[in-house]
Amino acid sequence: MKTLKILLALFLIAVFPYGCMVGPKYAQPEQPQADSFRYSNQPADTTKSVTTIKWSSLFNDDVLIGLIEKGIQNNYDLKIAIARLEQVQANLGMAKADLYPSFQYSGQVNSAETFQWPSAVLANMSWELDFWGKYRHQKVALQNELLATDEARKVVLSTIVSNIAISYFELRDFDNQLEITIHTLETRQKAYDIINDRFISGYVAELDKVQIEQQVAIAEANIPLIKRQITALENAISVLIGQVPQAIPRGKTNSELLILTEFPTSVPSALLENRPDVKRQEYLYKAAFERIGVAQAMRYPSFNISAIAGFTNIMINDLFNDGSYIQNVGGGITGPIFNFGKNKRRVDYNRKLAEEMKFNFQKTYLTAIAEVENSLQNTAMFKEEWTARNRQVVAAQKNYDLSNARYYNGYVSYLEVLDAQRSLFEAQLSLSQLTQKQLSSMVQLYKALGGGWN
Repeated sequence: MKTLKILLALFLIAVFPYGCMVGPKYAQPEQPQADSFRYSNQPADTTKSVTTIKWSSLFNDDVLIGLIEKGIQNNYDLKIAIARLEQVQANLGMAKADLYPSFQYSGQVNSAETFQWPSAVLANMSWELDFWGKYRHQKVALQNELLATDEARKVVLSTIVSNIAISYFELRDFDNQLEITIHTLETRQKAYDIINDRFISGYVAELDKVQIEQQVAIAEANIPLIKRQITALENAISVLIGQVPQAIPRGKTNSELLILTEFPTSVPSALLENRPDVKRQEYLYKAAFERIGVAQAMRYPSFNISAIAGFTNIMINDLFNDGSYIQNVGGGITGPIFNFGKNKRRVDYNRKLAEEMKFNFQKTYLTAIAEVENSLQNTAMFKEEWTARNRQVVAAQKNYDLSNARYYNGYVSYLEVLDAQRSLFEAQLSLSQLTQKQLSSMVQLYKALGGGWN
């Protein structure tokens, strides 16, 4: 009965200190506020969010969607992120266990009756009471680290989806550039055959022949260059989707691809909830903040409960007799007296670490706003630039056709034809690249706004 009273008293001591936690209370730091994004072409709508738009609804290409789904299943960076998440979950489980008593058993058997230690079979319990909240602060810190790790997984996921999509757009761009170059080579080769025949017949100067021959060589040299870039992109996409480098299937061309062009931009403060990288930094700040409480609790004494019960006897044959039974319950206190300021410095260190995490959080938020602003401006400017480049291609094609006709009718030198042909070739390549950039900019905007990659 006396033992039960002691245990009850110690249990009440263990429960009561939940109101005795030391350490500061968390408050979200102030962030720079803005009513809207500078380059948004629509009014801010706080009732709508880009997170409600799934990534698969962005594209109208089943091949691209299939590649992204394969990447989500097989990408090793994502597998590593999930493994880290499971590590933190296990660590949190260990921290929770520290809040409760631990139980052990031990046994010892000695054949000699005169041996210094008797034979014994014992069970014991030890419990450090969380009087100042040391273990509770640690638990909350690890809970926030778990949430931060999950947000890190979302960052990896969004990066994988966006990288696969953008790499696919780049791959289709190089495919298109290869077609343009092959067509240009064929055109130049035909022109070379005609001019070479005219040179042999004495109708044109050797200069015309040499000039077109040079342009044929330039087009020929571009083909292996583009093929190398295609191979490099196919290998990069293969790694992203977790397979041995191999040929990547093609779907629609970039000019056939459609992608959402309007996203609800809400207000900049929405990025605090929508962007996983911003949320991750806040959780890391919260975790560091909680560890200030851990450090402060370590400056105070710790209270311990211990209990033991079992059998012990010098005679092994009498080990389990009633007279061999023993039990005991006790409590203890330990605390620092003088350690040359070590505990105080531990608190100072954790305060500064939390301050660093706060600055990282604030910087990440500002960076997120800047990325949205850049993406909004890019999507608008690429659209305008594409319109102008498309007009340039139409004009360059007409200029080449007219120059070619004028040359064969003897009105101009072949130098004018070559200049028109070069302008057309460069304009076609620029338009192809711009089409890819326009598609990529929409994916980057969706990612910058914190789109629903899940």
